[in-house]
Amino acid sequence: MIPFDFEYYKPDTIEEAIKLYLDLSIKGNKPLYYGGGTEIISMARAYNVYTEAVIDIKGIAECNVQELKNNKLIIGAAVTLTQIAEANLFPLLALTVQRIADHTVQDKITLGGNIAGTIIYREAVLPLLVSNSEVVIATPNGIKQVLLKDIFDKRIKLSSGEFIVSIVIDNHFLSLPYCHVKRTKSDKIDYPLITLAALKDNNGINIAFSGLCNYPFRSSLIEGYLNDPNPQNKIKINNTIDNIPGSILTDLTGSANFRKFMLQRMLIEVLKKLEG
Repeated sequence: MIPFDFEYYKPDTIEEAIKLYLDLSIKGNKPLYYGGGTEIISMARAYNVYTEAVIDIKGIAECNVQELKNNKLIIGAAVTLTQIAEANLFPLLALTVQRIADHTVQDKITLGGNIAGTIIYREAVLPLLVSNSEVVIATPNGIKQVLLKDIFDKRIKLSSGEFIVSIVIDNHFLSLPYCHVKRTKSDKIDYPLITLAALKDNNGINIAFSGLCNYPFRSSLIEGYLNDPNPQNKIKINNTIDNIPGSILTDLTGSANFRKFMLQRMLIEVLKKLEG
């Protein structure tokens, strides 16, 4: 049970949602955009988030689309992980989201919610980073479309009043060879020790990681080492581990040293599958 009262709005258009946000902000209602709501509900119960108004974007048509159009795959921010997995239009993304939470929760978690959430893993971001996806964002000044990598630095950088409308992925990436590897402490469905997602594009490997640091990332430096045609795989893997762009996590799930050990084995699996 959420321990405070709030107003609920479900606009039909992007413009209506933006106007609601601005008007409610002026009134001091601290509005939040709402998709699946799983994170807002759990954080509100723990007194980690407070709002006097939520704006549900599931009534907006552009946020619910999942279609192939003009050589692009467009997935709305309000599309659930279950819907993405069942459609299987982008196999790497479908496989990744199937391993996020259990099936019941996947029915509620939305793509936009996972991308913009505060939980550090945000695993749905990984296939989107390695496929050079674009993100369509609603802003008080209109719609903008930018490369996800240009506004994702540890987390997606959204300004006040902005929300994700959809993700756009070029058809080129949908059928490329791919690899998804996830390691958890115990259960198949759990927060990851490490999750990685990789695509083989133009004879090179695009790769992104979650659970290794306290944020998801894709690193051009790491890809450079993995795609170097000269060194042995052992050298590639050692260079990768030596150039992780942040502190490797140590938590109840596993120590930094254990994560390094697991990463070595996971990278062997990736290289064997995508280079072999």
